[in-house]
Amino acid sequence: MYAQARNAENIVAIDLGKFNSAVCIFTKSSFKSKFRTVKTDSQEFHDLFIELEPDIVLFEAGSSAGWIADLLTALNIPFEVANTNHESWKWNKTKKKTDKRDAKKLAMMYAYGGLPTVHMPTKAVRQKRSLITYRQSIVKRITQSKNVIRALLQTVDVKMLNGKNAWTQKGVGYLLSMAKPFEQIGDSEEFWRGQLYTEIEILQAMNEKLKTITKKLDEQAEADKKIALVQTIPGVGPRVAEAVVAIIDDPGRFKSAKHISSYAGLVPEKHDSGQTKRNGRITGHGSGMLRALLVQVSWLGLRNKWIRDIYDRIRRGSKTRSKIAIVAVARHILVRCWAMLRDNSTWRGSVELVTKS
Repeated sequence: MYAQARNAENIVAIDLGKFNSAVCIFTKSSFKSKFRTVKTDSQEFHDLFIELEPDIVLFEAGSSAGWIADLLTALNIPFEVANTNHESWKWNKTKKKTDKRDAKKLAMMYAYGGLPTVHMPTKAVRQKRSLITYRQSIVKRITQSKNVIRALLQTVDVKMLNGKNAWTQKGVGYLLSMAKPFEQIGDSEEFWRGQLYTEIEILQAMNEKLKTITKKLDEQAEADKKIALVQTIPGVGPRVAEAVVAIIDDPGRFKSAKHISSYAGLVPEKHDSGQTKRNGRITGHGSGMLRALLVQVSWLGLRNKWIRDIYDRIRRGSKTRSKIAIVAVARHILVRCWAMLRDNSTWRGSVELVTKS
């Protein structure tokens, strides 16, 4: 689509708003602009695109970008999605910033060939990403609920069962033996029991929802050869594999290992000051969920020799370099996943486990 629109004459650039959007209708040959304000609504945009018949449509990445892209795809109209986090998008010394100016800036940057863009996945891929992200949010809520219960019991000096036993059927049964619905509590000194009962209900409900979502993702994974391919890497399980496949989407859009590492925010920031050059913390760009999963699997995967070798080499025996080493492992895992997806090849490295001395 982009190649077809490279020499686009009639450009429509949109600054998407929650309720209303500013539209710049830009003619490249004359460099003249017209503006409209339309409701941020699929039917409104459909009618607008049919009327204007643009050579290309430009808009920013955001919550509405997906359905705009789907609409334009259905109408067979080329589009580009602007990366507003890119350095070239930043406004410098601009006293008056408006939606119309943003829309016109989109058009002007495209006309001059300097518009930074981002990849727009298909609707199916976006839905998978959304469900994966939603599952992780449920996991966080479960952890939060457990922390609330622990903190509550500390206020009344009640001990829980130790370790993982606290959340087994026996452990939850022990908690329920102390809990009561609020309607059964008359003494204000027993309100903690009502809070405990309520929080256990929330925890159990979240656990059931987690099982349902995980089952759906597992069903999707069974039919996806790419996820099966990534799981041939020792230490990489279904949750990491499905996230990597969904977020990478098209491995061909990344030119190198450095490119995919930068996209995931797993490369250090560069700090230059005079003659001094040093690396800072990782940039943190891209999907925080993917980084968190990769770091988690890196810690858990240290029993695999290939992961342990990378970790030990970067750590150099220093405890202060443990986090640096584990980020390096996460980066290696991501790069290997990308390379295997790019080449459609299964794991060919070591499958040894670390032997205990």
